[in-house]
Amino acid sequence: MIVLEDRRSLAQDIDTAHKAGARLRLACGIAGIDARTLQRWKAHEGLVEGDGRPQAVRATPSHALSADERAHLLSVANEPRFASVPPARIVPMLADEGVYIASESSFARVLRAEGQNAHRGRAKAPKAMRPPTTHIANGPRQVWCWDMTYLPAVVMGMWFHLYLILDLYSRKIVGWEVHDSDHSDHAVHLVRRTALSEGIAALAGKPVLHGDNGSTLKATTVLAMLNWLGVKPSYSRPRVSDDNAYAESLFRTAKYRPEFPAKGFADLETARSWAADFVRWYNVDHRHSGIQYVSPSQRHEGEDQAILAARHELYLQAREKNPARWSGDTRNWSPSGAVTLNPERDCVIKAHSGCNDIQRLAA
Repeated sequence: MIVLEDRRSLAQDIDTAHKAGARLRLACGIAGIDARTLQRWKAHEGLVEGDGRPQAVRATPSHALSADERAHLLSVANEPRFASVPPARIVPMLADEGVYIASESSFARVLRAEGQNAHRGRAKAPKAMRPPTTHIANGPRQVWCWDMTYLPAVVMGMWFHLYLILDLYSRKIVGWEVHDSDHSDHAVHLVRRTALSEGIAALAGKPVLHGDNGSTLKATTVLAMLNWLGVKPSYSRPRVSDDNAYAESLFRTAKYRPEFPAKGFADLETARSWAADFVRWYNVDHRHSGIQYVSPSQRHEGEDQAILAARHELYLQAREKNPARWSGDTRNWSPSGAVTLNPERDCVIKAHSGCNDIQRLAA
């Protein structure tokens, strides 16, 4: 539907082009209308009064509800037994009693016309939930991820529980514990010990701690400890498995290590010993693909800048020594930029971070 002002503007432009020698049909096609449409506007005062459809008086359909039927529908819908029942349930309930007044859509339409189409019942009306805000880490100790995974024991049906806290920016495991049970007290102890070892109390900006919606990580004691530490909790969206992808990727790395016992751990001490060795290897020896193949400890301490600069110089020297072996630039050893969790559109991330080098989720 084209408003009157746009109609007049289009007609004037088309007439100008037509007088200048353009074919009427082609000029109308460029303007986005048909030539017959322009003829109809001129013939029926469409350029004077505009489109008459919105103001048209339409006859009431013969099958519409009469005034008495609408009043009866409203009286039934306002009965005490239907006070908290939506039309989708009112109609079937009446049908079970052998009564049919109108369809569900007719009930809803009449109630909406009378201003009675509000949410019925004591429960709050459903609201659209916004995805969690993107967490952006431009340095260590800004965003942490934590989760718990099961470590199998040699006894069938018995498990040990590995708790890990991962620094999002550096990928360093900043806290871990292994227990023989899943309890919120273990999570409280871990986050308190990790905050102490990372010196959170001296930081002006406290980190965000992101986890899944497990009952252990959302327990009241855990939330109380996070509040006392000044750490802001963040949780994954329900039924979204990749909201904590960094922690899940870390667990996969752990369980696919060659030294991981395929038949399970003999006891709790064996599981803790393996976890200690894995954390030391992951933090110190492992060259992580998501951070330009430096170790998480090196990136956590800020040593990756010098290491990557030395690699770049080495590659430049190698190209100068044998230029025929290089068809272009050397490998990009620039340090990885900001890391995002629950990434939104790039424009939103750049607007909040001021950084154009955004690193996406790493496998």
